[in-house]
Amino acid sequence: MTNNASENGLQRKLGLFPVTNIVIANMIGAGIFTTSGLLMGDLRNPSLMVTLWIVGGIIALCGALCYSELGAAIPQAGGEYIYLSKLYHPLLGFLSGWVSFFVGFSAPIAASAIGFSEYMSRAFPWILRWGILDPSLEEVILKKFYAILIIVVFTLIHLRGIVFGSQVQNILTVLKVALIVGLIFIGFALGSGSFEHFSHGLDFSFNFGGWKIIGLSLMWIMFSYSGWNASSYIGSEIKNPKKNFPLSLLVGTGIVILLYFGLNLFFVYSIPPEDMQGVISIGGLAVGNSFGKSFESLFSTLIAFALFSSLSAFIILGPRVYFSMAKDGYFFKFASKVNGTHHVPYKSIILQGIIAGIIVLAGTLDQIFTFMGFSLGIFPILAVIGVFKLRRMKKSEYKMPGFPVVPAIYILAGVTILVLGFLERPIPSSIAILTVVVGIPAYYVFKKKYRTKEKTLSPSL
Repeated sequence: MTNNASENGLQRKLGLFPVTNIVIANMIGAGIFTTSGLLMGDLRNPSLMVTLWIVGGIIALCGALCYSELGAAIPQAGGEYIYLSKLYHPLLGFLSGWVSFFVGFSAPIAASAIGFSEYMSRAFPWILRWGILDPSLEEVILKKFYAILIIVVFTLIHLRGIVFGSQVQNILTVLKVALIVGLIFIGFALGSGSFEHFSHGLDFSFNFGGWKIIGLSLMWIMFSYSGWNASSYIGSEIKNPKKNFPLSLLVGTGIVILLYFGLNLFFVYSIPPEDMQGVISIGGLAVGNSFGKSFESLFSTLIAFALFSSLSAFIILGPRVYFSMAKDGYFFKFASKVNGTHHVPYKSIILQGIIAGIIVLAGTLDQIFTFMGFSLGIFPILAVIGVFKLRRMKKSEYKMPGFPVVPAIYILAGVTILVLGFLERPIPSSIAILTVVVGIPAYYVFKKKYRTKEKTLSPSL
């Protein structure tokens, strides 16, 4: 197959640069700009908080190394759906896609859109004052209206094709990385702050209750790192996947680890720990403390536009999962339709936009984050276990360094985080598990209704 050959209507047109940008954009989203203040509210120790961000980055890098081997061996669109279907059974693949449909992509799109609305309204409060309804009610409605409007705009952009969409994505990602790098550099060079803030935290108790908090904190941090596997969802559209796929994951994840470390150092440098606790718009507060209120408004605007990049990346990736599921007969058949002009799974893109809009209407940002944290941790663990099976089958096209230690670290850390997170927050974690369980009967319904003939995905590659 040539680099640009078509696969199921999708074409290999993306090189290393745009694919790496998609990884970076998918990782850097609402999480890094909202999570640290919430973490400090529980941990109350800035040194521990920054350490956990590094630990989360190491776990993400281990996952990226494992997916490099999986993606080089199975360079197809769909991510965990394809990996689990081929390595285990179509049911496991379906369940990963089922969770991705509700949690992996639609919910983060909604979260990024809500984050955009929140930061824009912080910078320009007048956009919430149309004077039509009661002020408090009007504020709630308009925030949701702006969030849905952004989802519609970017859905339309990505209906025009992967090349046009990736060009928009490249611009947004470069601007977002430049914003973060500039903030870190200027913040430390010219901003007001003190590294003495690191000594202001409380001593942390490493008892069972403390470890549960650490587990929950890492679950939130791993949500902020989620996206380290982003290029696995567009495997059918990557040129020279055996080379570009692993590089995109490793380079993209490495860059984000450095950016997250620098940002959190800046947050602590700018804000005393006691003032960080529970603050969602942590970036705006840090800039306000360093440079004054006028700069806080400016930076809130920049963060709002930076969220475009992650929202855009989710809209690119999610429909490729539903497309692959539909092609195999495990989802609505219309989701497999590819536009003849722009070569995109346009009905999947539209469906995802509709679901994301519904989530915006139904939930708040903290509710969406809590639900996503547990849900997104389950299936990557199973996929990483699949590396061992891939080696036994002698199907590896690219062998990652550090085997078997690297996958063992990811599996052990992932399971520990899920268990501790469940014990700390059993209700949202149980809802996430219920979402998976409901997918089991849905699998058999789709299989009976849409499978015209049996196409065994497992175990051949």
